[in-house]
Amino acid sequence: MKTQVEEKFSDFYEKWMDHLEHLLQLLLLVSRDGHSQEAAYLQSMVNKLTAHHKEYYTFKWAAAHEDVLAFFAPVWLSPLENAYLWVTGWKPSTVFRVVESLRGAQPAAGGGVRLSGLTEEQVKKIEALRVKIKLEEERVEREMERQQVGMADRKMVELATLERQAKKNGGAAAVAQVNGLVEVALKGLLAGLEKVMKMADCVRLKTLKGMLDILTPTQCVDFLAAASMLQIQLRKWGKKREEKSLLITVKTM
Repeated sequence: MKTQVEEKFSDFYEKWMDHLEHLLQLLLLVSRDGHSQEAAYLQSMVNKLTAHHKEYYTFKWAAAHEDVLAFFAPVWLSPLENAYLWVTGWKPSTVFRVVESLRGAQPAAGGGVRLSGLTEEQVKKIEALRVKIKLEEERVEREMERQQVGMADRKMVELATLERQAKKNGGAAAVAQVNGLVEVALKGLLAGLEKVMKMADCVRLKTLKGMLDILTPTQCVDFLAAASMLQIQLRKWGKKREEKSLLITVKTM
């Protein structure tokens, strides 16, 4: 059974992904003849995508403040999507893999997305951004490790022992007192998880902004189209596999 936050965010995410797919179709249309479009129009398409992503993080942070644990085991994602999560979202360094793939892509029959025309200066800036983001990722991972190790520090071990003893030998007052201490400790742990989640999200946003600042409007459209397509297809593949597994389970019952 879903919690209230899980229900609310599941509904939001479905609508958000539907709108992302709508924006992708617009991006693909622009991408096919992007060189004939005015820079102002191309930039307006980029702005729509970035605004869509900002909406996601605004809603996410508000929901996570109510229940951060929901984002570390999101029920609105398929197992396949969950397998590729990095601290509640996509790993920032995957952006550079997308760019590399697009640079080497050949135009598909009927028109495919590819990233061409990168200057030597752009390539240098992308590499500098890659190094910077790698350091940021490592900082987030160290903080996440610190939070995980904190679960087993002396204070938490002592609380686990006290709670067991209180339930075994103590009265209701003793149990209530220990439960109060546990609640305070868990509140601190959850605040730490919320902090590291926001750190990771900020790196994601910084990566996206950094890449868009380097690329031309036409290149931005191609990059955003490819990144959106990957996210949408991963979800479709995950759902398809989940439905197939469920069907097999039903047949064997």
